[in-house]
Amino acid sequence: MDTDEKRHSRISSQANSPATQRHRSTARSKLRAAHILLMIVLLLLNYFIAQYDKFVLSYFQAEVIESLGLTSTQYGLLSGYATGIISALTAIPIAFLADWSGRRVWTLTAAALWWNACVICQGYSKNFWQLFLARLAMSIGQSPVEALSISVISDLVPVRWLFLAESILYVGVYIGEAVSAQIATAFLKTDTPWNVALRAIGIVGLVLIVMLRLVVREPPRTNLVAQLDEESDDEDRAERKSGWRALLVASVTQVVRMKSFWILTLSAGARQFSGNVFGWYMPAYLSSRYASKANLLSNYGIIVGVVGTVAVVLGGVVCSATPRRPAMALYITAIGGMISAVFVICMVFSREAGGSEDAGVRVVYGCMSAAYLTAELWLGAFASLLALLLPPRIKTVCLSLYTCTIILIYSS
Repeated sequence: MDTDEKRHSRISSQANSPATQRHRSTARSKLRAAHILLMIVLLLLNYFIAQYDKFVLSYFQAEVIESLGLTSTQYGLLSGYATGIISALTAIPIAFLADWSGRRVWTLTAAALWWNACVICQGYSKNFWQLFLARLAMSIGQSPVEALSISVISDLVPVRWLFLAESILYVGVYIGEAVSAQIATAFLKTDTPWNVALRAIGIVGLVLIVMLRLVVREPPRTNLVAQLDEESDDEDRAERKSGWRALLVASVTQVVRMKSFWILTLSAGARQFSGNVFGWYMPAYLSSRYASKANLLSNYGIIVGVVGTVAVVLGGVVCSATPRRPAMALYITAIGGMISAVFVICMVFSREAGGSEDAGVRVVYGCMSAAYLTAELWLGAFASLLALLLPPRIKTVCLSLYTCTIILIYSS
């Protein structure tokens, strides 16, 4: 009996020893880190689906026009400024609801469910108005995705890793550039009708929603500067208890007074404007200058996807590695944009610089890689800078104002 008691006592002491406790703590930390990484990856994939669903219809343009008997004007309305305005303006009330209720993940889930259902509805459209209304409804569901994702991630990780985590989210933009054409080509090669393709994409989105809802948990709102500042959390809870009117007044007052927020938002809008002009018009320009190069646009998309992914993650790594993270985010946004402008100018005059088409194409590929490597460092880092700047209780609303303003600027 004494022997059994001694054995039990020895096992108990080993289980409670400092070494064992440290081992358990390390295992829990690794499991927690893996869970956070999985949540960020699912948010990335959800963001990618939102981006892809916006322009997947363009790959089936001829089929859609022929199938539904659309005019050029009607087709233009399907992806024009109207959907951009709806997306920009509806993001704000949805983000406010998420901040007031404190349920950002549930709001994101409901929004994703709505827009993927609208994608499926597009696949069943029989005329222009059905397709147009489905796309308008889709843009409402997609409108808060970026703001909600940035907000959730900013509370999942400590400041040290925030810039890298937000940069990983924006990889979804470049995945879209790299694989969207390949996905559409696969549908075309298998003679999949456009409406069946849209239904399939919507179903994939619904499956992703289930995974996102099961894995992603609502993180506690964090004062990123003070790191889990209790006073800030108490204030956040008090604002929610006082009702939506009090939170609305506090949000409007805060936003109006934040001059730095508006300076950064308008600057980012101008920055994004130039990037979108490049993205929309450069492919057509290069196609006219190098008409005999059949693979030019395919290689263009691959360079944008691969180099853009490397650049945006590199921007997060650089900011995370330096003690002056906010300042570095501003430097790579401003200086990176100015450096990339030089390479863009070289692309415009690549034919003259190269002399022949073959030499000119080599100049295009080299300058385009350098332009994207310097220009695309900023997205995740800039979003992290805003998350640091904003009060926890109205973070999502302010981020939706940021994305709304940018959309309205670059859509012009």
